[in-house]
Amino acid sequence: MSWNGNDNKDPWGRNDTPPEIDEVIKKVREKIDSIFGGGSSGGSSGDSSGGGFSKKTISFGFTVLFLAYIGLGIYQVEEAERSVVLRFGEFSEIKGPGLRWNPPIVDSVSVVDVVRVRPHRHDALMLTKDENIVDVTVSVQYQIADPKKYVLDIRDADASLVQATESALRHVVGGSIMDDALTTGRELIAQEVKTRLQRYLNKYNTGLEVVIVNIEDSSPPNQVQEAFDDVIKAREDEVRARNEAETYANGLVPEARGQAQRMLQDAEAYKEQVVSEAQGDATRFDLLLAEYQKAPDVTRNRLYLDSIQDVMSNSTKVMIDVEGGNNILYLPLDKIAESARGVENLSIPANTSGNTSIRDLTNQVIEEIRRRNRQEERR
Repeated sequence: MSWNGNDNKDPWGRNDTPPEIDEVIKKVREKIDSIFGGGSSGGSSGDSSGGGFSKKTISFGFTVLFLAYIGLGIYQVEEAERSVVLRFGEFSEIKGPGLRWNPPIVDSVSVVDVVRVRPHRHDALMLTKDENIVDVTVSVQYQIADPKKYVLDIRDADASLVQATESALRHVVGGSIMDDALTTGRELIAQEVKTRLQRYLNKYNTGLEVVIVNIEDSSPPNQVQEAFDDVIKAREDEVRARNEAETYANGLVPEARGQAQRMLQDAEAYKEQVVSEAQGDATRFDLLLAEYQKAPDVTRNRLYLDSIQDVMSNSTKVMIDVEGGNNILYLPLDKIAESARGVENLSIPANTSGNTSIRDLTNQVIEEIRRRNRQEERR
């Protein structure tokens, strides 16, 4: 017996008896039947005849679920894309462009664009080989070369590319001097960065391919910008002076080569002349030797007279020692040739004029000397 003498009432006067389980199940079944179109039949509290799902309703439900399952597995792969298929979390295949289907839940598909070129720009302060700091801005363009590696072999390929870019750039700039990094060596640095970056990406199995690397800007820090401008100006002056020197050399060298060629030709001509004269003298000596062997005395006297004649013809002054006398006869042939009075004192024939050559005059003097010697011998 309860505290208030009423077994079916709670303290607030409500009936605290719980509802029957069968009644609760009956109400729920009626609600479900009303939703799916099922019928329900009323009866006494002792009868419980519930409505159920009809076969038609169940077939329709399964059809809807099947079509939904099929529809969820259909997807389109564009021409520039590739789909990486995983079956129960394990790699299955790579599918190309077209309308594709994979069973949902069983397969998971990742579609990646393998044609689009993706840009990446990196800016950082770098330390060069000669311990200078430069501000380098590099741009990297890359694309996906291996979809499988890009999706499966690495967690975040793009983040790996960012880190590899900075590592490769620091390595290459750190091995270069400041002048190369700022001026003439930028193209070479970009090529070396591309090669090293691709090697890093291949080592990490990122599936990425570097298309091009450009050094967009490289400049010294602002604190040394003025000094660097002075260095650039001095380098430009050096280049200008070198160009002027090359221009002067280009004008001078051909002239020097022409003079050298002319000297070589003159030397060759002189060589041929000397050789020809030597060959002529040798031939003349051979002929003279043959004549000397035939008549030695005559040939000897002839050679002596020819020699005296050659010497006298090339001399402008003659000194003669007369036998039996104490005086030496001095004949200034140059003066005699200039004046006709000397010719008259030596009894030279009158047909000799001022135009007489030294050779002819010498012959005449020799004949006069011989004539005087013969006169003295007769006395």
